[in-house]
Amino acid sequence: MVRMKILFVHPNFPAQFRHMAAALGRAEHRHEVVFLTAAPRRDWSIPGVRTVRYAPDSCGGALPQQGTGAYFARCTAVGSGVFSACRALRAEGFEPDVMVAHSGWGSSYFLRDAFPQARLLSYFEWYYNAAGADVGFDPQEPVTDAMRLALRTRNAVILNDAAECDWSYTPTRWQASQFPAVARARMSVLHDGVDTGFFIPAADKAQTAAALLRGLGVAWTPRTRLVTWAGRGMEPYRGFVQVMEALPAIVAHNPDVHVLMVGEDRVCYGRRPPSGSGWKQVMLERIAPLMPAGEAVERRIHFTGALPYGVYKTVLQASDVHMYLTRPFVLSWSMLEAMSCGALLVGSDTQPVREVLTHGENGFLVPFFAPQALADTVCACLDRLDDLAPVRARARETVTGRYALARTLPAQLRMLHNLAEGKPALDGLLPVSAGRR
Repeated sequence: MVRMKILFVHPNFPAQFRHMAAALGRAEHRHEVVFLTAAPRRDWSIPGVRTVRYAPDSCGGALPQQGTGAYFARCTAVGSGVFSACRALRAEGFEPDVMVAHSGWGSSYFLRDAFPQARLLSYFEWYYNAAGADVGFDPQEPVTDAMRLALRTRNAVILNDAAECDWSYTPTRWQASQFPAVARARMSVLHDGVDTGFFIPAADKAQTAAALLRGLGVAWTPRTRLVTWAGRGMEPYRGFVQVMEALPAIVAHNPDVHVLMVGEDRVCYGRRPPSGSGWKQVMLERIAPLMPAGEAVERRIHFTGALPYGVYKTVLQASDVHMYLTRPFVLSWSMLEAMSCGALLVGSDTQPVREVLTHGENGFLVPFFAPQALADTVCACLDRLDDLAPVRARARETVTGRYALARTLPAQLRMLHNLAEGKPALDGLLPVSAGRR
């Protein structure tokens, strides 16, 4: 096995590179691994992986906050900061054989200039289009000329990486389909991977649910039903508005149902509410008058905030029905993690979900902008939980068969080793052929 020097570059640590970095950092491999990031974490380290912080460089001038070129200027400032950090690493004697970088924020914009001899593997998450995907999906958010121009400048950063990288990969075929042919020519579809040994069905689901609810101060009985939703933030992009609008009907249908909403009251993607408050407050005020008589929102709907990884897994294991909605955008890990835990999934009938979910086979699909249909489907599932056990089993089989870390991680490592050895990175991984242009 070739002993390598590997440089990971990502604004966040460890993000999508967590498992790959951990595997390469193991002592028996004797690789030298450096993770360059804007956000090192004191609460998280990976054995054998050295984290180094970079900061944006304003290049001597104030960065523009608005206008068509503002995003591009911020990205090049980030890229310049990374370049400076790379020069410091080089001065220490560290010159990578392979660089693995997340494209889109500018952090990989000048990597070729920092280490011209290193091979570059780019992780492409999203390419911005003004039609056919997330932008313009909501009819209440029309696409303006300013938005089109802003998307073009965002893509300029990504296209630079597509031109400079030796190979690239993206998690799903839906995400790959957004990229132009020039980028797909050197791209594989390879998911980040789900740890299906960690995200497993509960040995005793009822006992798990009882302990979880008891920790929230909620009494559990054999009739109790648990409906769940999870996201990093609470935002329209992930269907938070439609999920909240569906809850009064779900609560009215079943007097023994409790809803757990996992995530922080913040916006990770898309617009913030015009009121200035978060979407949580907006939606609580909207649904309060719609709750069944005598039912207070807080008695049946529980907001947990962000949870430790193990508690988050317990929520998925305890769930009777898990809701996952998303605009036509990046597919969330949470959907696959819920399926890996054997959750009964009700998802939005949008392209990223349809790539994984087949209606009636391993879950159920509902229109995105149809909260009543979401409520009706969730209630129908709650009424037939025993009958739908095979659907839950097939959900886990889907993840173990297509997205398990045990399958994806070896392929990721193979790409790195092939690049380091000067071999074609493909080596059995099919390039993307379907897509636009």
